[in-house]
Amino acid sequence: MRLYIFKTFVFILLLSGKLFANTQLFNEGVNLFKIKKFNQAKIKFEQDIVMNPKSEMSYLYLSKIFNKLDNKNLEEQNLNTVILLNPSNEEAIYNLAKLKLNVSDFKKSRELNDKLKRLCNQFCDKSNRLNIEIENLSKK
Repeated sequence: MRLYIFKTFVFILLLSGKLFANTQLFNEGVNLFKIKKFNQAKIKFEQDIVMNPKSEMSYLYLSKIFNKLDNKNLEEQNLNTVILLNPSNEEAIYNLAKLKLNVSDFKKSRELNDKLKRLCNQFCDKSNRLNIEIENLSKK
């Protein structure tokens, strides 16, 4: 019985250390992102993803980094991954809709904005402004 308790304790200790390391990598990435050290932040987010492949927020920050670095393909790839991991992530849906609008894919942008309107909690105002922008640009 003592051996079982000891093994359980060691397992919990190791697991908590791994979770702390994941959080620490993500937080370091966020701090580097805030001070615009995008390449260093990218590495931290990628390390976090290696430790936790379902780290939706790391993918979201990677998409923001690729937006700043003007790499639309990788930005879209990471936004799609966020939406795959969490189909109701409003920020990812909004950012992907904006990206699609910027490349004149009005149909996909409209679809994403409609999805955003159905989910709408935090991005309601942005969704309404995006709808106006889609309509104005699609008429030209």
